[in-house]
Order: sequence, then structure tokens, then C-alpha cells
Amino acid sequence: MLEYTDSTDETTRTTSPPGQSSLPNLHPDVSTEVATSMESPSSLLQAHSSKFSVQSDGAPSLCIAVIGATGELARKKIFPALFALYYSGFLPENVGIFGYSRKDLTDEGLRSIIAATLTCRVDHETYYLNGGYDNKVGMAKLNAWMEMIEGWNRIIIEKPFGFDALSSHQLTRSLLSKFEEKQIYRIDHLLGRNIIENLTVLRFSNLVFEPLWSRKYIRNVQVFLGYGIIRDIVHSHILQTIALLAMEPPISLDGEDIRNEKVKVLRSIRKLELSNVILGQFKASSEDHVDVYLNNLTPTFFAAALYIDNARWDGVPFLIKAGMGLIQHSHPAKPLEFPFHNVPGNVYRERIGHNIDLATNELILRDAPDEAILVKVNNKIPGLGLQLDASELNLLYKDKYNVEVPDSYEHLLLDVIDGDNHLFMRSDELAAAWNILTPILHEMDKNNIAPELYELGGRGPVGAYYLCAKHGVRWADE
Repeated sequence: MLEYTDSTDETTRTTSPPGQSSLPNLHPDVSTEVATSMESPSSLLQAHSSKFSVQSDGAPSLCIAVIGATGELARKKIFPALFALYYSGFLPENVGIFGYSRKDLTDEGLRSIIAATLTCRVDHETYYLNGGYDNKVGMAKLNAWMEMIEGWNRIIIEKPFGFDALSSHQLTRSLLSKFEEKQIYRIDHLLGRNIIENLTVLRFSNLVFEPLWSRKYIRNVQVFLGYGIIRDIVHSHILQTIALLAMEPPISLDGEDIRNEKVKVLRSIRKLELSNVILGQFKASSEDHVDVYLNNLTPTFFAAALYIDNARWDGVPFLIKAGMGLIQHSHPAKPLEFPFHNVPGNVYRERIGHNIDLATNELILRDAPDEAILVKVNNKIPGLGLQLDASELNLLYKDKYNVEVPDSYEHLLLDVIDGDNHLFMRSDELAAAWNILTPILHEMDKNNIAPELYELGGRGPVGAYYLCAKHGVRWADE
């Protein structure tokens, strides 16, 4: 059994393992009513036994419960991902899908909600449970249903994973009081993108890159995102991306081996000083169709310079940038860039024809919809004479592969069902990430630090450029 909990939309998924013929077959005949008093799971099961026909044959090999089934995340992401997996053959024919929320809804009503976001009709049985306004009663009722299905149990937690080190620790302690670490999957849908999986494939399966992957050749590393902010995007996605690209080779592709290497990177990140952080906030009016009711201290932009104090990356600045309301040119079409050092004693320096810093080799990973791997190299311009130009060797995915890239939730949900946890934060990774950011967050709150204003649709605060210059770096997306 697998449960998925969304901290914001209360979304939870529950599944059972494949191939257990002893599992009962649950078939609700009508939608359940709201419980009005606290009942034990056994009494609930007895009270609602008429709703189900429990059979030993054709038992579901997978059971999924979506808690917060009428919420936006469930409607727009979770159900479409589940049904995409189902219709692609990645879920068993007799998978059981339950919806749980506090709205008065029927089974057919839930199917209508799901169908509204799909391009196909919902011809698979889905069942609705009204949890009412007493969460303990509703959860006891759901638990009674789930206890009829034997098997493993996994829980997926949606962001945010707390708001600082203390709140995150309290959440982790609560989870570990009910579940083992191996049962907990903290999901960040941005880590389900193909570009993230390509990080380790590109590095560890290509001899041309692995020897170059260190301070000796890489000048700096830049990670961009055109949305989100500190407690969400930076804490989870950006720091996890850095951990994946900077980690030492794991002894295997087992999830725990990869997580062991990731946490070493996070623990090696130097204490972040406020002098290496830039906060910004966009200026907007009511005509801009964005949230203009921001607190005057609420940042919508974050940039920082991080350093990893280990032998491989000592002295290499990792520049990170995340912000909202930026010009399209500054959006992360190229969210990962690796500029290399200049060629020592370059004999072609005078033939390049422009700033030598603009002619350095770069590895660029470009994100969807035009996902690509780019390698920037210097080459001779055709014709008489000897002039050099910087060009890109381009592997454009849509030209090379005629396949539809699945949604990141499809990828991650399937990983959970398969027990692959390498893209999900372990508790020690979570704590290490918060230890990097919490001192800065507390200093921001204590000193009431005002973010630098920037124009909506602009390039972000000017301070971000001074930050780069301070560390001898130029933003690669400019």
C-alpha cells in the first residue's frame, strides 16, 4: 500500500503490491456517506461492508487512494498522470483507484472531475470516499478499507517539507513515528524531468565528460529556474540538482547508494553568507494579471553563490538563480550550464575576434519543450583567412527521438511503485538542505531585509549581476 500526502492540497495515494492473489477484490456498490461519530476501523468496516463485494478472485494487485481528490493538484496532475500510466500499460488492469476528500460527492461525480482533465473517457472504476470534516474519522474509514488489502505501504509527501530546519525536523519525526524511512517518498515533480535523469547518464556513461568533471576544467556551474522561491524551489529542486551533478560516482544505481553520495555533497556546501545572496521582488500593477498583494518583504527572486568544500569542487562557484516575473529570455530554457576554463596559452587568442571569455567551451542542458544537449566549441569560419567562431554542437531531442516525453508526475509515480527512490529526498538529505538555508532565512526575518525591486518582465535585480562579478562569473543566460 502506498500513500501520497500533499502538504498543500492534502493529496495522498495508496497502493498495494503486484501479484498477491490473496488480496480481496473491493467493489463499492454505492458511494459512502459521511461518518458522524468516531468509530473503530473494525466497526467502520462492518458498517460499510455492504458497499463492497469482497472476492478472492480477480483481486486488485495495486490500490491507489488519492486524498484531496478534488484539489487542484489532484485534478490537474495526479489523476492525469495515473490514467496516462494506466492506459500506457504501466498499471495493472484491475488497479483500484480511490478518491478521498471532504466534499459531498458520488463515485460518478469523482469520475466526472477526473474526465474533465483527460483527453479520453474514464472507463476504469474509481471510487469516492467522503472524509467529512473530522479527519480522524475519515482516515479511520479509509484505513478500514485499506486494511482489507495486504501488502507493502509507501507514503509520498508533497512539498513543502517544512519551512525551516525546525519545522522540517518535526515533520520528519512525526513521519518516522509511523513509517520506516524506506516507506517515505518526498516528491518534487521538477526532479522527474528528463533533463535531471540525463545529468548522471551524461556524466557517468560518457568517457569524454567524466575526466573533465572537476575544478581542474569546469570554471563555474550555473543553475536557473524561472519560477519558485527559497523554501520551495531552492531548498528542494535546486539543491537536489546540485547534489546530483556534483556527487561522486555511486557504487551502483541503487537508490540508497545514490542518496548516500548526494547527502555528502549537501553536507560539504560551505555556510552561506548573506553577502553572497541577492533577494528581489517584482514590481507589478493590477493590469499585469499577477499577485500584486505581496508583503513588502516577500522575495520573488533569489540568487546565491555556493561553494562545495571538497577535493573535486574546491573553489568552483555554483551560481543559482530562481525568480518569478522574468523576461522570457531570462527564463530557464538553459537551466544548467557548465562553462569551462580558458585554454591555457591559447595560440588562437587573436583569431577569435571577440572577448576570449565568450569563446570558452560550455556544456549546456536545455529544458523542454526544446530539450537538448549543447556543447559549445570554437571552430574556423569557412573561407579564406583564419578567423574563429563559437558554435554549438546540438543534440535536439525532438529531432532525434520521435517520442512523447511523459509528464514528470508519471515518471515519479512509477518510480515509487517500482521502489526506485533515488530522486526522492531521504531524511538526512532534507536536514542537510535546510541547514544550508535556515540561517539565511532567520537572518532575513530577524533583520527585516527588504528585497531589491525589479520590473515585472525584466531581467531581475541589478544586484544579481554584481554578485556574479564578485565571483568572477558572467551569467550564461544573458
